[in-house]
Amino acid sequence: MNKKVITICFAACSIVVGLSLIPVSGIMAQDPGRPELTLNGGSKGPVFFKHQLHQTVVEDCAVCHKDFEKKPGALDEAKKTGVLKAKQVMNKTCLACHRAKRRAGEKSGPTSCSACHS
Repeated sequence: MNKKVITICFAACSIVVGLSLIPVSGIMAQDPGRPELTLNGGSKGPVFFKHQLHQTVVEDCAVCHKDFEKKPGALDEAKKTGVLKAKQVMNKTCLACHRAKRRAGEKSGPTSCSACHS
């Protein structure tokens, strides 16, 4: 075989292998999860969370899921094991985003306890 053909084949294979190493989230559609979730809201009651709505608005799963895995029960597990504090996600992610959107004059989510907990 010709050296040029071998070089081209090697380059093509390298590109294919290289692309397979790029995180899936950057190229393929992400797992949408469930449209709505009921989260453990502690003593204030459950939080009925519109997951699909947040995916549409936020677009990047990592914004919320930087602190816990994308699997059922991951948020409670992270709190139970001490990886997260009880209100850490709510204060540093949820409320921060809702307040920032409100300050920017955009439609935002609730910022009071009773608006989320039931």
